[in-house]
Amino acid sequence: MKGHQIFLSLFLMGTLVACDSPQNPLAYVKETHGRGKAVVYVEESFKPLFETSISTFESLNPKADITAKYLPEGKIIQAFFDGQVKTITITRDFTKAEKKFLKSKNVEVSSDRIALDAVTLIVNPENTDTTISIPRLRKILTDKNSVWPTSKQGISVVFDQMNSANFNYITDMLQTDKLSSNVFAAKSNEEVINYVKNNKNAIGIIGLNWISNQEDFEVLNFLDGIHVMDVKLTEESESFKPINGVIYTKEYPLIRDVWMINKGSRAGLNSGFVNFMMGEKGQIIIHKSELVPANNAVRLIQMSPK
Repeated sequence: MKGHQIFLSLFLMGTLVACDSPQNPLAYVKETHGRGKAVVYVEESFKPLFETSISTFESLNPKADITAKYLPEGKIIQAFFDGQVKTITITRDFTKAEKKFLKSKNVEVSSDRIALDAVTLIVNPENTDTTISIPRLRKILTDKNSVWPTSKQGISVVFDQMNSANFNYITDMLQTDKLSSNVFAAKSNEEVINYVKNNKNAIGIIGLNWISNQEDFEVLNFLDGIHVMDVKLTEESESFKPINGVIYTKEYPLIRDVWMINKGSRAGLNSGFVNFMMGEKGQIIIHKSELVPANNAVRLIQMSPK
């Protein structure tokens, strides 16, 4: 009996040591703001930002393991309401009706605005028509016979995906979902960029985050084959490129918020990651990505996307 007691004690000691080992999955059982496993769903427009943010968070918290799935906004919202995920990043807060529904199901939800972003229009460098107004954009999206003013060539418009944040933003702003046959969807922001590189009469509609961080080699590669359009509210008004200074002042016409929405209490790794994105380190990452942090003043800068 005494031998069994000694063996049991040694076994328990070994188990405790093993549980504290970073290589052991049991190390994640006790979840905290900086320890455990979490899954987050992120609108695909913000993939570059969240890849950097998650990598930084995990380096600061070695016992944290965060998996991100990058999807169009419509699928993310549906997954949240289906109970598939606790934490999401989209471009709007839930509506009053959505919050009322969740409350009726005893689902506690917290919403935090983490950044200000811009929808960005890109064209092929061979295209000399590089400024567009919102009324002109509306006509292009709803009239299949639209042509470029200079070349008189027909225009094709490509989004990342139907029901993505980019698609929803533009159709909501224009107050129409009846788009012409010259509008179609690729599978991602990256595919939109590649399509525009190879089609001189195309307009691509992407999230700014895919081309905003000009210290990133991949971003520089993207920018090498596209031109970022100037956008103006009316035909008579001043035009602006989507740089963080005029996003902050809201002079650029196509701006939107970035929200993180979390289900449940403020405890656990999911909440720890949201707190990180809202805190100083996360906001610095957002600023370095050339988006506008929600919680910090922005230094007006001159930046010139091609």
